[in-house]
Amino acid sequence: MSAHPTPTSTPIASTPEDAVWSAEGTTPDAIEGALRELLSARARDIREDSAGGVVPARVMNMIVFVSAARREEIVGRLGGVGRYHASRTVILSYEPARERLDARVSVAHEGEAEGAGNGRDGQLALLRETVTVELGERHLDDLATIADPLVISDLPTLLWSPGGHPAAADELLGLAQAALIDSTDETGGSSVGWHAAIERACTLTGRVYVVDLAWLRSIPWRERVAATFDPPRMRAELACLSGVRVSHHGDSTIAATLMVGWLASRLGWQLDRARLLERAGSGGELAATARAGGREIDLRLTPAPELTVPGLQGVELHSESGLRVRLDRGPGGLRAHRRERDGTERSWSLLGASRGERGILGEGIRQALLRDPTYTPALHAANAMLP
Repeated sequence: MSAHPTPTSTPIASTPEDAVWSAEGTTPDAIEGALRELLSARARDIREDSAGGVVPARVMNMIVFVSAARREEIVGRLGGVGRYHASRTVILSYEPARERLDARVSVAHEGEAEGAGNGRDGQLALLRETVTVELGERHLDDLATIADPLVISDLPTLLWSPGGHPAAADELLGLAQAALIDSTDETGGSSVGWHAAIERACTLTGRVYVVDLAWLRSIPWRERVAATFDPPRMRAELACLSGVRVSHHGDSTIAATLMVGWLASRLGWQLDRARLLERAGSGGELAATARAGGREIDLRLTPAPELTVPGLQGVELHSESGLRVRLDRGPGGLRAHRRERDGTERSWSLLGASRGERGILGEGIRQALLRDPTYTPALHAANAMLP
């Protein structure tokens, strides 16, 4: 790594909420040393104040590479994930013209450390660390060297690079076991952009476990579709499906293709390459055909201009028997509508099915510790369908 100027640092400051250290022109080793001192100081302060116990949270690291212009936005999003935030978060804030490596470290606690003398069992406060490193173009070749001392050894590490930066992300992948992506980001609403996003996701799945926010947004939809066809009397309808309609946010074509890819990979459909309909007012509608056992299933993916948040607006499946199942986004959840083979219809609400964008990000962090075997087959099926 290139030589650094003599660092200028501020002493550790401890408040009731957290302990903070910062430095200008610093080094990774100095940041790591400050982390150790902060943890000791914060633990000592909490023990003195509460006579209880305190331990560092030790579940997962998270490395975030983000442009300086978006840092506050991303920090705000991370602040809203609740109990799912990482044990140690390392934010690499990138500003191309920056020459100096500056850093800020904070240690905060959650929960109250309570001793046994107050009539309760002793409770432990958990310490969580946040490291922000400001760096520039000249540091990009040393990204792994900068980040490596700052992650906790023997813990899984999740890498997130919102806004792209694939070259920087690739430099950091050697430190990570999972990557958080959003395949709807920066596709530009074009076939070229869709293919770039899907191919990037496919490449990453060959190196690490991938958690895709575009995929997670469809969890409630997939759960409800699966529940609909779970009863034994309904399973035969899966072999009679004749059409699928998915409506989606204008920038969420990838989320819609992943939904169709999930159906195809689970039901053994062969997907033909989709056609982008160019007729007036189509708004980028995709039409495709799935083939299964000599049958053809008509597929339509249609943008919903009224939808203002990423994800899906509606999913409808219909069968040769006359069965129709439709799910639509509604206030506080999903609205379900079902028409039986005999023409009987009913509708009902599924409250709580929507997590919101903060909930989606929190679920993405949680999923980094799990393994979903259905994403990769759905991803490859979606890739085969894109025009």
